[in-house]
Amino acid sequence: NVRTTIISLIAIPLSLLLSLIVLRLLGLTINTMSLGGMAIAIGALVDDAIIDVENVLKRLKQNYRKPKEQQQGMLRVIYLASVEIRSSIVQATLIIIVAFIPLFFLAGMEGRMLKPLGITFIVSLIASLLIALTLTPVLSSYMLTTKKQLTRDERGGNRLVQKLNAWYKQALESILRFRLPVLLTAGGLLLLALIMFFRFGNSFLPEFNEGTLTITAITNPGVSLQESNQIMDQIDSELLLIPEVKYVSRRTGRAELNEHSHGGSNSSEIDVPYQLSHRKHEAFMDEVRERLTIIPGINLNIGQPLAHRIDHMLSGTRASIAIKLFGTDLGTMYRLANDIKEHIVDIPGLVDLNVEQLVEIPQLQIRPRREMLARYGIPQNELSHFVETAIAGEKYAEVYDDNLNIDLIVRYDEQFRNSKEAIGNALIDTHDGNRIPLSYVADVVSTSGPNSINRENVQRKLVISANTAGRDLGSVVSEIEETIASQIDVPQGYRIEYGGQFKSARSASITLLITSMLAILVIFVILFQEFKSGKLAGVILLNLPLALIGGVVAIKLTSQVISIPSIIGFITLFGIATRNGILLVSRYSHLRQDGWDLKETIIQGSVDRLNPILMTALASALALIPLALGGDKPGNEIQSPMAIVILGGLVTSTLLNLIVIPSVYYILEKRTR
Repeated sequence: NVRTTIISLIAIPLSLLLSLIVLRLLGLTINTMSLGGMAIAIGALVDDAIIDVENVLKRLKQNYRKPKEQQQGMLRVIYLASVEIRSSIVQATLIIIVAFIPLFFLAGMEGRMLKPLGITFIVSLIASLLIALTLTPVLSSYMLTTKKQLTRDERGGNRLVQKLNAWYKQALESILRFRLPVLLTAGGLLLLALIMFFRFGNSFLPEFNEGTLTITAITNPGVSLQESNQIMDQIDSELLLIPEVKYVSRRTGRAELNEHSHGGSNSSEIDVPYQLSHRKHEAFMDEVRERLTIIPGINLNIGQPLAHRIDHMLSGTRASIAIKLFGTDLGTMYRLANDIKEHIVDIPGLVDLNVEQLVEIPQLQIRPRREMLARYGIPQNELSHFVETAIAGEKYAEVYDDNLNIDLIVRYDEQFRNSKEAIGNALIDTHDGNRIPLSYVADVVSTSGPNSINRENVQRKLVISANTAGRDLGSVVSEIEETIASQIDVPQGYRIEYGGQFKSARSASITLLITSMLAILVIFVILFQEFKSGKLAGVILLNLPLALIGGVVAIKLTSQVISIPSIIGFITLFGIATRNGILLVSRYSHLRQDGWDLKETIIQGSVDRLNPILMTALASALALIPLALGGDKPGNEIQSPMAIVILGGLVTSTLLNLIVIPSVYYILEKRTR
């Protein structure tokens, strides 16, 4: 029916426009995540309008077929038809929103990234509900009340729909006779899905496809800038031999006070734009690693610009796995770190394995002699200030010259601070105004020490970093933890912590699990309030495990990895799946109130709701297909796993809902009679 199609479709652009206005009022912007929320919601936006207009048209035709004296006014029929399903669509939309609430409990980077998607999704749904409650009945009163519309067949003359109704009605007769085998089959499928679910790998976020590699290459500390540049030239040359790479850009060395300082002259960051043509991303990455690992004397970490920064925010390292070793003696820590590296290097899927470089470099150490400082009346802090000012220098003023401001640094001349003897002879003031050589109150010692000392929470830290390739992050980390626990003897006073994406994945998964349980409880309360029956609320909630089956199968057929976006897909799916249950059970309740027999209620009620259930499921599924198929497109990596889960869950929840819910309802109602 063209007119009902137009009325339903109008809900999509109007809902999106209303959503944009609300986003503007909330001060939010249009970005990949907010657009993703609209894309995921777009199929659901038309659901409320479909349900409303389908019921209105059906009631108008039924009213038209009555004798003239029994017919009601057109507006009265439209009003009653809208009221009949109004509670169902309001409750269903509210439940979808409640199911999405756990996303807002995510903290950290994942929370900031995904909340715009959640806000847009919820705003779009509320907008579609408002349009279904207001505009859809009005448009129906103008477009569906003509004689031509009302004299058509009750199902619009659609032969496919007529055959589906007849087939479904006949199938329900058999389903209700063999209801116990039906329930056992559904239970078996659920058990199989749960077994598959717990065997999947897990990760934090899907791998991004940014079209550019960011390679961090570090040579030995102390290497001059010129020597470091020559080594990095070899890396540039090897990269340019790869067909997909057209050019590279590199930064070697950075200023010590740079905000993004990462290493000194021995550190380089290389940006490698690439474009895949004849082979997959995995084969391309294998060649990149193969070519670069033959260059001696460098530690490599291969990632992508955004992924690198996410890793850095999560763990302080530019890798997805960070094994942090804490202790007191740097030598012991370094030996222990290399021992860990030797034991885990052969773990499948582990790449770019590096131990944070720690080498001995020559140093001059100035060690205070406290008894001599006390004799000459020189406080410890004055000695420290003197050494810092005389040798390192201290800023005292700024000199402005031709629009340039230059720091004025005061310190000893080069000849008085360039050797052990010169520093020892530097004169320091005593409490009585005399001046004595620094060597009187401190020992100036030539020694060696570590090139850098990193700390976290005041404790000394050494990091073993790595990435993964060809295997999910969770499985790799689990094997690392098992290997270290069984084969590495950590001395007393030393400890190991694990950081990186997997740690955030575990934390986010626990948060989503707890909040999802609370959301399901709230959904149960909403359903109980609607139907005044815990039994009927439980029947509707059966859609949750039915939806889980399809989501698990969809993951099995694609990535076989559970990530945060796919978990959010399950949460979203649970809300969408309850809509079908509400439509069925609410129709059963209306027919029972009208005095229908139990079996006739189930068969007629299910047939009445077949059309809107299939239409809403198809509308949602068709809208998600582009997202599900475009998982390798830049910017769609997060939305695609969500769409895949929702798409798979919609298939099973819709089909099983039409089979399992009638069977369970029949069993429960028959027992209570």
